[in-house]
Amino acid sequence: MRQIRFAQAIAEALDEILAEDDRVTLIGAGFTGLTPSGAFLNPVREKYAARIKYPPIAELAYCGIGIGAAMAGMRPIVELSTATFSYEAIPQIVNEAAIACSNSAGQTTAPIVFHMLYGIRGAGAVQHSGSPQPWYWNTPGLQVAMPATPADVKGLLRWAALRSRNPTVFLDHQKLMELEGPVPEGPFDLPFGQAEIAREGSDVTVVATSIQVSRALEAAETLAREAGIGVEVVNVRTLQPLDKATILGSVRKTGRVVVTDESHDHCGVAAGLAALEGFVTPRTAWFIEQHPAAQQELEGTLGARARRRLRQSPDFDLVLELARCDRMGRQRGALVPDVDEALAYVRDLADACEGEWGSA
Repeated sequence: MRQIRFAQAIAEALDEILAEDDRVTLIGAGFTGLTPSGAFLNPVREKYAARIKYPPIAELAYCGIGIGAAMAGMRPIVELSTATFSYEAIPQIVNEAAIACSNSAGQTTAPIVFHMLYGIRGAGAVQHSGSPQPWYWNTPGLQVAMPATPADVKGLLRWAALRSRNPTVFLDHQKLMELEGPVPEGPFDLPFGQAEIAREGSDVTVVATSIQVSRALEAAETLAREAGIGVEVVNVRTLQPLDKATILGSVRKTGRVVVTDESHDHCGVAAGLAALEGFVTPRTAWFIEQHPAAQQELEGTLGARARRRLRQSPDFDLVLELARCDRMGRQRGALVPDVDEALAYVRDLADACEGEWGSA
């Protein structure tokens, strides 16, 4: 199967979507952010220039326009660029689109996609590095997608834009734009609510979203090679609807679990996933009771220093440490090292990088 980049898969999906349905229009077209990968979108911008609107910096207004168009029979895709910009449009996204669908028993629909780039990207500072997926996951009426691979983003975006009747918040991590992966030739849809077993294993499950999937897969390879630990990685793909059966099935199989998402600790996505009914089995109860490894962006506000950003992004090393603690702690029957000890590893790494990164 061919290998293409995440950004290229977005461009292919948009080209196919616009070709298949004349009701689709784009409000904004900066789907890849300020990255070199934006060049993949140039042919789409040229080919469908008449169906692309470039709005002013007025998120509340143009999201409202898109919602009204969706309710009237169009299928708009609103590109909000940075996810934190969507905060300006919360009254429209949450209090209009979501409520209209959830409170009307399906009589009112708004087939609109709100696309946004979330997460810690480097040089984004505080106001461009938010992870609002917990907010939107906690909003009845909204679908929430968090693709992890080029195939995910193409199939999920096509399904949301062409098949769904409900409003969708579509969250891409900007650091995924250069990621390469296998993508089938031609159009294909990936319905929401279908998680993927990205890697099979028998010792510990890592439940991951978006960019955390590739980080978990890297950690899994290291653990298999260095310690013989078989890590099963679950790619959640969509938070709403959520494929609980696949997630819980994997946890029951391995009896040990780490959950990872790049959002805040309190009421975050990892905390929500770890709280799923049926998540705790007789085999997982001991570990979760001692040290629930719901590993996320560290508590607190993002700092400007590069080393603080490193500390707050749940990276490969932290996923690896938590998975190793879980499996090895259970194997020895010893007290599992707590999350603070695992975080100390990343802090030491950050301190080592301080000289290289400086105070930027």
